[in-house]
Amino acid sequence: MSSPPLTSTGLAEGRTPNNQAARTAIGQQLVDGGFLSPEQLQTALILQRRWKSRLGDVILANRWMGAMGFYRVLSKQFGLTFVDLMKQPPEVGLDSALISEYAQRLALPWRMENGQLIVAVADPCPDVFEWARKTYGEDVLFVGTAKFDILWTLQRDAQVQLTRDALTLLARRAPEHSARTVVTRSQMLAFYAVASLLLLSLAVNPIGTLVGVNALVTLGFLATFGLKWILVWYGSRRKIDIKITDEDVAQLRDEDLPVYTVLIPMYKEPAVLPILVNAIRKLDYPTSKLDVKLVLEADDKETIDAAKSLGLEAIFEIIRVPPSRPRTKPKACNYALRFARGELVCIYDAEDKPEPNQLKRVVAAFQKSDSDVACIQARLNYFNANENWLTRMFALEYTLWFDFYLPALEHFRIPIPLGGTSNHFRLKVLRSVHAWDPYNVTEDADLGVRLVQQGYRVSVVNSTTFEEANVSIPNWIRQRSRWFKGYMQTWLVHMRDPVHLYRSTGFRGFWGFQFFIGGGVLTALAAPLLWLMFAIWLALDTQAFDPVFPPTLVYLSLLNLLLANGFFIYMTLVAGFKRNYFRLAPYALTVPFYWILQSIAAYKGLWQLIYKPFYWEKTNHGISKHLAAERKAALKE
Repeated sequence: MSSPPLTSTGLAEGRTPNNQAARTAIGQQLVDGGFLSPEQLQTALILQRRWKSRLGDVILANRWMGAMGFYRVLSKQFGLTFVDLMKQPPEVGLDSALISEYAQRLALPWRMENGQLIVAVADPCPDVFEWARKTYGEDVLFVGTAKFDILWTLQRDAQVQLTRDALTLLARRAPEHSARTVVTRSQMLAFYAVASLLLLSLAVNPIGTLVGVNALVTLGFLATFGLKWILVWYGSRRKIDIKITDEDVAQLRDEDLPVYTVLIPMYKEPAVLPILVNAIRKLDYPTSKLDVKLVLEADDKETIDAAKSLGLEAIFEIIRVPPSRPRTKPKACNYALRFARGELVCIYDAEDKPEPNQLKRVVAAFQKSDSDVACIQARLNYFNANENWLTRMFALEYTLWFDFYLPALEHFRIPIPLGGTSNHFRLKVLRSVHAWDPYNVTEDADLGVRLVQQGYRVSVVNSTTFEEANVSIPNWIRQRSRWFKGYMQTWLVHMRDPVHLYRSTGFRGFWGFQFFIGGGVLTALAAPLLWLMFAIWLALDTQAFDPVFPPTLVYLSLLNLLLANGFFIYMTLVAGFKRNYFRLAPYALTVPFYWILQSIAAYKGLWQLIYKPFYWEKTNHGISKHLAAERKAALKE
């Protein structure tokens, strides 16, 4: 190979790669250079064959040497000059259409040399070289660099484009599915038309109108409770509940497992970071095939410094999200998604502790599923379930939700409102639907419905992620009001075109959406008004409500009050037994008090929908009394 020209600093720049430049295998070079011990190399070679991964990925995933030293040796292996992009930044602009390609291939244009483009690569291999030549021409030259230099350069130089796409891609490509417009003009006209007809009807026949409204609300309650009774009955059946067996997991071969991207959005949560990192390290998955993104706000210096201080393995990457409005979790995830390199991608929250074999269970579930299954939701529950009354009720509620409702929703092909964590997606599908809506504060619930509307299915896997239940009522109301606001946003977005929603989801899907999403909001908002009227009637023995409560409605209302509350108490009790929460089960009797909190949160969510629709009211994590011991144990490991 001819000698390359020299720069003003005396360094050779672009070269044509030659993997014979170094005659000694890279593993032996690392041993000879004192980077690895012979025993570490032997272990790395065994893992390389078992995992079918690159030797460098295995070494860096196990923290056996520093990333910068490894990439210097790797560049030498291919006869390439190593360049530190932090000291010698690119002088060639990035193509905004290729940002995901740069992140995926760990390569980007660097400089021009005598009319030839030089591409910096952190993963020198035939596929990357071929891509560069197809993209920039056969005469392209190369230099070596480090993976983190590529990622940091992209975040620095492409942050304007990345932020714009994170905020507006869905709104530009599919505005009908974006919550950026809270209420459309047609919806506003429909609202005014209904309100006008209601006022006119009240003026003409006030008693008859109030009876009609009362009847609609009562029937809405009854339909919502009836749907949930059916969901619980079907969801309790074993054939729906069990998806993947231990034998299914055991049959997976590590060498066949795909690269898995894990997104972990965090904001001002340095205390729980060691717990999270420890949970990721305990995942039963080839470490070299994990692509973990710590998605942090760029101005959250405390959490960024905490992440740096942990000395994390190379599988962990910090993605700094520049400040912009709205500051929401889905916007941050959209930003980080451009850097994802896995075939599958999932989201974990900061305090999550997934079961160690969850990723393998999901892989097995995807293999057993049809190609139209785009997302698999793991179940959620709490590691501090027995801390106080609120955590007990939260744990029982989540058990009912994930162990009964969601499997049955899947069975009936009713759109599943995903939870905010432990969702596992096919990356190509997620990108094709423009990922999350940054303006919807329950972005995963919205995405679950949107996937179904576009012909995909959402499934549920029998694996659990444990997280921290709220121990504080004010903190719980902040979180739950955001959920209610997001459900209202989701209902408004997907009811912009009811005909399309019906055609894309079918009879059961359409009405299931109305009464599971819309009905949940309706019952939380209307229940206090009905309770108040019942309390006044009971206390004063008044006949003032008799005209709007004819006998049939009285009986239906009493049925809702007694049967529905009895049903939820009973099913919450059953949920406790299913998870072996025997100490929690008696607290099912306090469900009516928990419903009062739900209604308070619902009204707060409604107020925020009107005045602050995109405001993300953050839930404070790390306040459980169990977290101090968890953090201490994690730091020791």
